[in-house]
Amino acid sequence: MWTTLKNLTRCLVRAAALVITLTASAAAQESDLLAVLRSSAPVQEKSAACRQLARIATPDAVPTLAGLLGDERLSHMARYALEAIDHPSVDDALRDAVGKVQGAPRLGVIGSLGVRRDPLAVPALAGLLAGPDRDAAQAAARALGNIGTPEAARALERALPAAAGPQQLAVCEGWLRCAEALTRDGHETSAREIYDRLRALHDAPPQVRAAALRGAIVIRGTEGAALLADAIRSTDDVLAAAAMRSAMEVPGPEITAALVAALPDVAPARQGLLMLALADRREPQVLPTVLEAAQRGDTPLRLVAIRALRRVGDASCFPALMDAAAQGSADVSSAALETLESLQGQAIDDQLVAQLADAEGNERMVLIELATRRRSAAAADAFWRATEDAAPAVRVAAWRGLGAVLDAPEVPRLIARLAVNQTDQEAAALDQALRDIALRASDREQIARQLADALPTVDAPVQIRVLETLAAIGGNAALETVAAAARSRDDAQRDAAFRVLGQWSSIDVAPVLLDLHNATDDERLKTRAIRAYIRIARQFDMPADRRAEMCRVALKTATRDADKRLVLEILLRYPSPEMQAIALEAAEIPALKDEALLVVMGLANAGINRDELGKALAQAGQQPVQLEILHAQYGAGEQTKDVTAALRQYAKNYRIIFLPSASYNESLGGDPAPGIVKQLKIKYRIDGKEGEVVLSENAMVVLPLPQ
Repeated sequence: MWTTLKNLTRCLVRAAALVITLTASAAAQESDLLAVLRSSAPVQEKSAACRQLARIATPDAVPTLAGLLGDERLSHMARYALEAIDHPSVDDALRDAVGKVQGAPRLGVIGSLGVRRDPLAVPALAGLLAGPDRDAAQAAARALGNIGTPEAARALERALPAAAGPQQLAVCEGWLRCAEALTRDGHETSAREIYDRLRALHDAPPQVRAAALRGAIVIRGTEGAALLADAIRSTDDVLAAAAMRSAMEVPGPEITAALVAALPDVAPARQGLLMLALADRREPQVLPTVLEAAQRGDTPLRLVAIRALRRVGDASCFPALMDAAAQGSADVSSAALETLESLQGQAIDDQLVAQLADAEGNERMVLIELATRRRSAAAADAFWRATEDAAPAVRVAAWRGLGAVLDAPEVPRLIARLAVNQTDQEAAALDQALRDIALRASDREQIARQLADALPTVDAPVQIRVLETLAAIGGNAALETVAAAARSRDDAQRDAAFRVLGQWSSIDVAPVLLDLHNATDDERLKTRAIRAYIRIARQFDMPADRRAEMCRVALKTATRDADKRLVLEILLRYPSPEMQAIALEAAEIPALKDEALLVVMGLANAGINRDELGKALAQAGQQPVQLEILHAQYGAGEQTKDVTAALRQYAKNYRIIFLPSASYNESLGGDPAPGIVKQLKIKYRIDGKEGEVVLSENAMVVLPLPQ
């Protein structure tokens, strides 16, 4: 016990010492900053001093800061510091300055009195309201509003009849602020009178009347229901909008009842907004009104109501929404489906499954789509039955549904259906179902092995589908299976496997591709394998040293110069000292020498060993050229665009043009032929000789020397 008391005493002593030290330090800092303000230091230094004083200043700083209030360059920063000091001397200094400073500093001082809500400033500010200085009058009106005392409110009330134009707006705004302050301070009767006076002021700006109406409704609470309903029914759009906004601030069944009663009487253009306001209230009496509107023809209000049911709807809405989804227009059907998808609760799924058992035609399709979106597991049996339906569209939808609701234990049942005769659309839907289930499964490898076991049991077309599904699933088992198929003696299976491996979505396929390239004698398959290997190096995230090693291996392994050139593009995309070294190695290949040295120059332009590479280029005979782009066209077939201007801005004095992005679409201002492989055709002049080149999409832009 004694030890504890001793420790506590020691801590308190240390804390007191720390406080004393910090206080002394702050005082010394304040003294230094005030010395700066009294000196001939530049304005920037004095502004910085004021900014720091705003954190630490004491009443001792007030005289010095007040002395700067008339300085147009420093008045703002002086007020910034003064406003933070909690002491009456600040208010005294500001009131004194109102009668002494002029221009912009005076307006700032008036604003600061409002910020500090100084009640003693009301007489001086009231005197400015009718004065000749209009800017000061407007500033005073807003400051009085911030002060917000009954005296300030009365001063603004007296000034209002004579105010016009900007002065009237400022007085109205100030009076509205007073009403808000009076409400906070418990003077609700006075505040309500202000709101009522302003909303009845017919020549006031619309925003003033709208704010006054909002205040009048909110301050009355549920007693404002009649006022709210009248405003919503009025012909004044500004007031009607303000009323609907204020309705969101006032809870209570009385307000809701007023909104519901007003709905049939308001203009059609407003009914949608009112419907959404009702839905946001989420009160029980709203649902019947919204549900009724959701069943009323194909009017715009019906769409709004259907969407509003997402907020207030429940299982009782299912029949009406299903009718809208099955029988309504395309927009109505889509909205109803989205609402049904979003509604929570098992009761929705129970009704869905019960109705699906006997549904036919379009209703059945809608129910299958809804069960798929909601992932209603109880609909699985109905989906299985639908896969035997006479209508192909129903069967396709059913397979999609099974992909959404089944889990891994059901995969063998799906695999057993792979070999059954199906339309192309059904086959694609079944394959996608397998992929969806696998991608959700905790053990993808097991599903991949199940597909691998099924591969020898199906015919060639289905084998190709299985290989494509394995590629989508990924993982070790899938890769091993597809790699084995790539070594098959069956031409169709081997060809499909090579194609699938070329589109593989993980880096672990790289060594497999390299092995396949080295193992086959088929030049076509060799090209596929090495190009896929290069694609991995170009597109996938990986450590820089691994990418560099893949580039070096690809250069050594590729047998075609066109494939080696693809490696040069990778070097440019991922510049580094190692890539620079590989580019210099590529320059030793006769067919690549010219382009590889241009790549080296590109890497040098990225700031990598520029001096040394410049010497290497000079020794290789590379010199700047006079390059002019005559015409450039990008696209495919008739879907082309002139990109001459875009290309000219990137062309410098070398035969390689470095675009800001590896994508032509991004660099050249968009895609003129989406989904189609494009070409870039360039006509140019180098050192007075004209040339022309056609480049595949996204190829490195290297211009051959004209002959």
